[in-house]
Amino acid sequence: MKQITILSTVIILGLMVPFTGGAQTAENQDPPRDSSMVLNKQLLQQWSDSIAADRYNQNKTNMTILAAWAGVNIIQGAISATNATGSGPYFFRMNAYWNVVNLGIASLGLFQLRKELNKQYSLTQNHLAQQKLEKILLLNTGLNLAYITTGLLLKENGKRMSNLRNTGFGNSLLLQGAFLLVFDLVQYGNHRRNGKLLETQLSKLQIQAGPNGIGLSLPM
Repeated sequence: MKQITILSTVIILGLMVPFTGGAQTAENQDPPRDSSMVLNKQLLQQWSDSIAADRYNQNKTNMTILAAWAGVNIIQGAISATNATGSGPYFFRMNAYWNVVNLGIASLGLFQLRKELNKQYSLTQNHLAQQKLEKILLLNTGLNLAYITTGLLLKENGKRMSNLRNTGFGNSLLLQGAFLLVFDLVQYGNHRRNGKLLETQLSKLQIQAGPNGIGLSLPM
């Protein structure tokens, strides 16, 4: 009886070995891939990365320019406010105060950029990041126009009421608002070009079926 049991066990194990080995071979074998789809995906990702890198470099340059502008105004404002006459002291003082805020914004922007240095974006994420930046720049443009309008009102009020402080503050807001308006419009124009490229590329994507499922592909 024991011999029959042992023999049966050996036979069963012998039958299981080929099937088990076959299953392992199927599991370890790489599924076939469409080489053209893989190439399209790689080229598309490289192109998307280049747009993200350009956005990073532009933002870094712009924040550096803003920090330099702020530094010059703070130093000049602190020095000239003690020597100027009339509405001059108020003008230079407001320039210095205003650009302490600008320096803080530039420093924060440069710090945040360090986090994005090695960040990877998909094409969709890249497009969303680009749209967000463009909206912020448009919002800033509206705020800059408000600064200029406030400066005009303060300057007019200062002249009418012979108020040197309002005249000086108004002139400062006109200068700072005008600089920021040009600064943000130039940024928006540069970033908008990248935004259009991303939108054009997204519109070219096609849905294709591959061996691993359905995905997006860039026509060659």
